[in-house]
This record gives sequence, C-alpha cells and structure tokens, in this order.
Amino acid sequence: MEYFNLSGKVAIVTGGNRGIGFSIAKGMAGAGADVIIANRKAAEGQNAADAIKKEGLKAAAVPVDVTSIPSIYDMVSKVIKDFGKIDILVNSAAVITRKPAEEYPEEEWDRLMNTNLKGVFYCCQAVGREMIKNKKGKIINVSSNISARVQIIRAAYAVSKAGLNHLTRSLAYEWGKYNINVNALAPTVTITDINRKYFTEEHPEELQKYIEQTPMGRIAEPDDYIGTAIYLASDASNFVTGQVIFVDGGITL
Repeated sequence: MEYFNLSGKVAIVTGGNRGIGFSIAKGMAGAGADVIIANRKAAEGQNAADAIKKEGLKAAAVPVDVTSIPSIYDMVSKVIKDFGKIDILVNSAAVITRKPAEEYPEEEWDRLMNTNLKGVFYCCQAVGREMIKNKKGKIINVSSNISARVQIIRAAYAVSKAGLNHLTRSLAYEWGKYNINVNALAPTVTITDINRKYFTEEHPEELQKYIEQTPMGRIAEPDDYIGTAIYLASDASNFVTGQVIFVDGGITL
C-alpha cells in the first residue's frame, strides 16, 4: 500500500547498528527509505549498513555520540550535506544498568540519562530544526514498557523511559504546528545482543517469568517492532502524534 511506502524518504536511526534499532533500520530500508545508521562505533555502523545493502537496499553509516551535542549536530550536518533532507528520525540508542537503587552510582545515573533522555532531546532538537524548515517530519522515540510498570533494579532506566514518553508528548504538542509527528514505540523484553547473556545465562528464571506474564506467551523478537515503526514513519500515521504505542504482547494490560 502507498500509505506505508517510504520511497524517497531519508531516515536516521540512532543505535541502528544492532538489536531493535537494526531491525527498524532494515525494515524502513525494505519499505523504500534511504536509511542512515547513526551510532558511536563507526565500524559497527558501517557493518550494519553493509548488511542492509547486501539485501539490495539503501543504507549508509554516520558516526555519532548521542551524549555529545556537537557530535549530534555534526551528524545532522553530514546527513543534510549528503542527502539534502531528513524525513524520519528514530531515537533507538540507549543503555541500561541493572543495580539496586540504594547502590546505584552517580556516574551510571549520568551515563544512562545522558544517553536515554538528554541524547534523545538534542537529537530531536538538531533534526527538528531541519524538519521545521521543511514543515514536515516524523520522529519515533524507542521507549520501553517499563515506563508504565514497576520492576526492581531498573529504577533509573524506568525513569529515563518515562521521561522519554513525556518528552514525546511535549514535542508533539509544540511541533504539531510544523506538521511534525512525534510518537514513541514501547517494546517489551526482547532478546538482543545487549541483554542476551543476562537473560539466557545469568537469569533464565526472570526470562521465564516474563513469558508467563505475557498474554501472547512469548518474548519479542527485534523484528516484531518493524511494522509499528514503519506505520509511525509513513503517511498512514499523518494524524497520529503524541502517542506511546506499547508493542509488548499484552504484558502491560
């Protein structure tokens, strides 16, 4: 359907080198977009872009450190120089540290907030300025269902994602007049490179608990988020903004 066609669109995916970000980048490229993988480690980003290009799709890589505002603006400037515009921004770069609240160190709090919240804000700011010029754009923030649930040893991460949800609503309200849609996609537990060891080797009982709590009876795969991401990036969602869509098999019900 033309509603979901991203041909001619330029999409930046931060954290698109692996996991959920890579699946979203691959899916958007499959829908016709020119996808830019933006992540801190240049070699990993290039490898991800090359993997997408091997499927006959369009992808490139631009390094960025989302905790550095100058790096964010350099990334945006390069994309504008090379592609002329930015239609879609997916903020997928994130970190997590699992520690009890009474033991959580300040440096880890700062690292997590600088990546998961401050970094997203300034990526939105830098790209948003370009979208405002064009009077159109789609921003998709990758949140988490933990933003609406309470779990132990994840207080800082949960706060960062709850803050991200409200940032999503705030920017949607502020930028609606520029025809910019800002929404969030909230995944559930998903086995990716970042957490595979934690769930499969160190805490398999926790993984089983999530499966039992999920009405659909399984853990998510990274590709489970492609459809929602394409919807939010496409013309099919032109009148949808400020929403947090939980793609979690029903675990938050």
